[in-house]
Amino acid sequence: MIKFISLASGSSGNCYYIATPQTALLIDAGIGVRTIKKHLKEYNISLSSIHAVLVTHDHADHIKSIGCLGEKYYIPVYTTKEVHMGINRSHCMTEKLKTSAHILKKESPIKLGDFTITAFEVPHDGTDNVGYFIEAEGKKYCFVTDIGHITTIASQYMCKANYLILEANYDEEMLRMGTYPLYLKERIVGPNGHLSNIEAAEFLAEHICEELKYVWLCHLSKDNNHPELAYKTVEWKLRDKGIIVGKDIQIIALKRNVPSDLYEFE
Repeated sequence: MIKFISLASGSSGNCYYIATPQTALLIDAGIGVRTIKKHLKEYNISLSSIHAVLVTHDHADHIKSIGCLGEKYYIPVYTTKEVHMGINRSHCMTEKLKTSAHILKKESPIKLGDFTITAFEVPHDGTDNVGYFIEAEGKKYCFVTDIGHITTIASQYMCKANYLILEANYDEEMLRMGTYPLYLKERIVGPNGHLSNIEAAEFLAEHICEELKYVWLCHLSKDNNHPELAYKTVEWKLRDKGIIVGKDIQIIALKRNVPSDLYEFE
C-alpha cells in the first residue's frame, strides 16, 4: 500500500508526503517544521518516520524547513549539487545543510527503501530545478510542482505515471486583469515561470492514457487562481476528448494551506 498526502501546496509553502509501510518521504519542505509535524500528526504519522526529503528547487516556498529537518532531525536531504548550493545561499536558510546533504544526478535513478527515485530537468527560475519520478510496488508517481513549460523530457516522465502531481498555477485572465506588476506577470507566464490552468489541461487532454488514474493539480496561486476554476478548466478540456472526470480519471485541485485527504493505493 502507498499513502499520499499534500500537506501544503502553493506559493506560501509546499510539502508532500508519500510512503509505503516501510519507507516514508517528503517532497519539499516549504512550511514550518511545527506545521509539518501538526499536519502529519492529524494522520497519526510521526516526523521520526520520515526517511528522506527530496527537494525540487531552492525557492523559499519549497525549502523553509530543509535545514532544520536535515541538521536537527537528521533526515537526509536529496537533490542536485546545484540545488544544494542554492539552498545554502538562500536567505531563508538559518540552518545550513552539512552532514544531511546528499547529491542526486538527473536521470540517474537511486533506491531509497522501497522507492526508486529519478530526478529530471524541468524549466523554472531556481538555481536548478527538478521533477521527481517515483516508483514503488508497481505504481508510478510523478511530481511536477513548478514548471514554466512542458518539455520533451518532462513529458516522457509524466506520460509514464499512474499518479501525477502537476502544477496549475494561474488562470490567464485572472493574471492579466490582476494587480501584479508587469515584471511579475511576465515572469509567471515566461518559459521559466509557472504553468497555467489551460496549459495543464491541454497537456492532459493530449497525453492522457489508461494508466493514468489520478491527477492532483498543485501550486495554485492565491491571487490568480482558485481550486474550482483549475478543476473546471481541466474537466472541460478532458470532456472535449470524451474523457469523463470521476469515471475515467480522478482530478483533485489541491488547496494551499489545508492538507489534502489521505489517499491510499493498494
